Amino acid sequence: GRMTGVKGFVEELAKSKPVPPDWCYVNNFKNPYEPLAIELPAGNGREFAEDIKNMINSIRELLPGTFKSKDYGDKKEALTKNKEAKKEKLLQSLNNRVKDDGFVLHSTQIGLFIIPAQDGKAMSEEQYQALSRDRKDEITLKKDRLNKDLKETLDKIRDLDKKMGEDIRKLNHEVALYTIEKFLNDLKQKYHKSIHITQYIDDMQEDILKNINDFIADKPQATASSVLFPWMQELPFKKYEVNVIVDNSGLEGAPVIIEQNPTYQNLFGRIEKEAQLGVLSTDFTMIHGGSLHKANKGFLVIPVEELFRNIFSWDSLKMSLKDKKIIIEEASERLGIISTRGLKPQPIPLNIKVILIGLPYHYSILYNLDNDFRKLFKIKADYDMAMERTPANIKKFTSFMCTLCIKENLNHLDGQAIASVIEYSLRLAGDKGKISTSFAEISDIITEANFYALHENKKYTGKKHISKAVEEKYYRSNLIQEKIKEMIKEGTILIDVSGNMVGQVNGLSVINLGDFAFGRPSRVTVTAGMGKAGIIDIERETKLGGPIHTKGVLILSGYITEKFAVDRPLTLSARIVFEQSYSGVEGDSASSAELYALLSALSGVPINQNLAVTGSVNQKGQVQAIGGVNEKIEGFFEVCHQKGLNGKQGVLIPFSNIRNLMLKEEVINAVKEGKFHIYAVKDVDEGIEILTGLKAGKRSRNGRFPAGSINYMVEQKIMEFTEKLNKLDGNKKEEKNN
Repeated sequence: GRMTGVKGFVEELAKSKPVPPDWCYVNNFKNPYEPLAIELPAGNGREFAEDIKNMINSIRELLPGTFKSKDYGDKKEALTKNKEAKKEKLLQSLNNRVKDDGFVLHSTQIGLFIIPAQDGKAMSEEQYQALSRDRKDEITLKKDRLNKDLKETLDKIRDLDKKMGEDIRKLNHEVALYTIEKFLNDLKQKYHKSIHITQYIDDMQEDILKNINDFIADKPQATASSVLFPWMQELPFKKYEVNVIVDNSGLEGAPVIIEQNPTYQNLFGRIEKEAQLGVLSTDFTMIHGGSLHKANKGFLVIPVEELFRNIFSWDSLKMSLKDKKIIIEEASERLGIISTRGLKPQPIPLNIKVILIGLPYHYSILYNLDNDFRKLFKIKADYDMAMERTPANIKKFTSFMCTLCIKENLNHLDGQAIASVIEYSLRLAGDKGKISTSFAEISDIITEANFYALHENKKYTGKKHISKAVEEKYYRSNLIQEKIKEMIKEGTILIDVSGNMVGQVNGLSVINLGDFAFGRPSRVTVTAGMGKAGIIDIERETKLGGPIHTKGVLILSGYITEKFAVDRPLTLSARIVFEQSYSGVEGDSASSAELYALLSALSGVPINQNLAVTGSVNQKGQVQAIGGVNEKIEGFFEVCHQKGLNGKQGVLIPFSNIRNLMLKEEVINAVKEGKFHIYAVKDVDEGIEILTGLKAGKRSRNGRFPAGSINYMVEQKIMEFTEKLNKLDGNKKEEKNN
């Protein structure tokens, strides 16, 4: 429920925040490789894009007509006639000079040439060769002079052409500006508060005037290429589009974005490419924003574990938060492995609250190994797995159930069903004084119970539907538990639930399968004899015991030493083992059971096999709380129920675990009827008395335990071991000396 809780809290907070602006990218007419970012008030982005689109469409419709008008034609014709008249005058003057000197002008495809003339006609090659040398030299001198005049005349004609081109261009600009100026001025007036838009419109105006021919050119006739590639006709006008990457028009308050897949592109945006005639190309219209753009000036929620799985995302997120800007670029560009020229969109200012959701383990890693994390993420919030069972919290919990039913369109719960859900929640919390906050699991139970209620055509979901949902949930996951129970029933796994045995006790452990946990009884046996080895944990020796279990066994040595061997060496060799355990053993919740079995083995007093034991123990003999107490009790109860309840069976639990008891109804009923018993013990002496039926015994002022007590017999056995061991050591010394 962390994600749901954070989302609900942040969305409520976001309602009081202002709606952030829209962002769009436009063409940079001065450098198309660096598109410009423009900020507009919320909801104005798409309006601005539509205004620009309508303006360009209007210009494309009006300009061709303007340039086909009679007024424009007359002005252009006047400029052309004036230029042609001046050109004709220059050529006529040149022609006169050429004729006066006995030459003619000859025009070809590659230009004008001066050729000697005879009788007003161009001289042939034969005629020229027949001339005298003096005449040829005279013609050459005149031709050189005339060629200079020709060059000067042609230069003047080129200047006239250039001047006419400039005049026509100026005329075109004046005519076009007259047509489009109103559209541009209207837009500048509408968006006069944005200096960036005003500048953009000015740049657009300049570009339109430079590329008038794109607007006034006749539409091409339909061809095969235009049918296959219709985008080619619109290509010259694509640069006038507006690419809106953040549209907050439908937003109320600040944005709240949940990014479940925080890939680099999903967070920071991407620049797409498309294939055109076999070549990959891109432009500013293919820029797409990411979650950071959408959540800008709002809240972005990210599961930190997913963030770690995506390369570049974490480092890039830190960089954006430190620089306070969003840069859209290819992830590979950050590594410097791409040298091809691409787009570099203008960065967008970033002002955002980023919320990372993860486990305490993730927080510890980041806090200790990443210095930037401490600077950027200063606020830590822990989610408790349970809340106090108070009238106010029960009311809130009931409201949650009601809200769930409304949102998911489920049947509402009646009073008994609500009570059953609360009981189930207490069991999940493992404490009858606390309510679990595992809302997802609770929601699943309510949803499944609703199915059973609808199946029976009930208007409300009742207690029996909740109970059935819980039972079915257990049933779908308890296959391994059923197999273990079957092996116990068949005798494959040896568990005694009646009779008495020395050095043997029923221990209780929990097997956790993730979605389901259950208690499993295990036989713990101890053998003891004379020696100096102390207490040997067979699980540890075979490397099946975990460190916590080993610690629990070593504590037993401390307890035995303090209680029975303060003034003498502990001459004892005992071996402790979990029978039929073929996998790892971890935890110290069986340490009290192991100690009871050890005391039984040393005293020779049998332990009642009707009972099972759970609880850890410290060196002072106090029995300490453990986890999974409900599952452990129910696990032993089911074995006893399977083999037959005899009214003497039961479980010893730590006294401090009483508040954690939230047992199944069948167990509670069996306890009420006296068929099953639960004993809460505070220390080892109290537990051994229940298990053996004999007094544990306390030391008197003279330092002795009462005769016949468990502790007395244990002490006597240890003293006996010591005396025998000393006697054996003495005999060995004598044999050695002899």
